[in-house]
Amino acid sequence: MTTLTDDVFAALASPARRELLRLLLDGPRTVNDLASHFDMRRPSVSEHLKILRDAGLVSERKVGRERHYQLEAEPLMELQEWLHPYERFWRARAKALRDVLEEM
Repeated sequence: MTTLTDDVFAALASPARRELLRLLLDGPRTVNDLASHFDMRRPSVSEHLKILRDAGLVSERKVGRERHYQLEAEPLMELQEWLHPYERFWRARAKALRDVLEEM
């Protein structure tokens, strides 16, 4: 597993960071907008965004005094490629279970 994949897994380990990514699915948002969805202070949200940025999951753009964050898909696509063999494994297991249950 590459360091990039390790960083992405570590970033995704936090429910708050996964929620930040979900919020960014609709498009770029300011840090203040993102922070308004959480019961934590803005500096804590900024810390989570820094971890996501370091993992390549979000990009940051400064507009005036505001920072805008945007979801970056490439690391998630790399993660999906890494997980693909495991998905095939579990699909085969589920099919085998379904076949056994249908025989019963």
